[in-house]
Amino acid sequence: MSEPATNPAATSFPAPTISLPLGLEVLRTYTGALVSLEILFGGLVWILVASSNVPVPLLQGWVMFVSVTSFFLSSAYLTLLITGLAERINTDWNFLDVFYHFVALLFYFAAFMLEAATTAANGGAHIKPLPNSTEAVMCITYPRGNVFTVLSDKQYSVNVAATIFAFVVTLCYGGSMVMGFKRWRM
Repeated sequence: MSEPATNPAATSFPAPTISLPLGLEVLRTYTGALVSLEILFGGLVWILVASSNVPVPLLQGWVMFVSVTSFFLSSAYLTLLITGLAERINTDWNFLDVFYHFVALLFYFAAFMLEAATTAANGGAHIKPLPNSTEAVMCITYPRGNVFTVLSDKQYSVNVAATIFAFVVTLCYGGSMVMGFKRWRM
């Protein structure tokens, strides 16, 4: 009896689709630079929001979730490209790149808007220390809108910086998505 013929289609897998260079060469591309900036500035957003003691947990909880999750996912993505493991995983990396950056752009835009709303809602109140005393008094002027926060000067400054960096990260994710879309369409 003869041995059965092997079907080449059953024993081979198509190569993964990736148009980015692997290894450290990925850092020389615009996409690699933008992913590095996403990690750097996303980490700053995470640190700044956490250092403000999260005065409005309902709004800033989402900002913390998005910044921490995106930080780890972008770090894992860049690690897969640098180590070359992306070549061993059979998937369409160009589509996955566009999909991930689109979802991250939507989430970070929402996080940016919530952080900006938290910061802007402080316009109605401030805490003022009493002269020659360890006591402080809260001064309320005219509140603007339905959301009302009371932030110290330090918390307000930290939230302004977090808002700016959240906007920068949103732009980085948008740029990565556009470049990924161009690679995917080719």
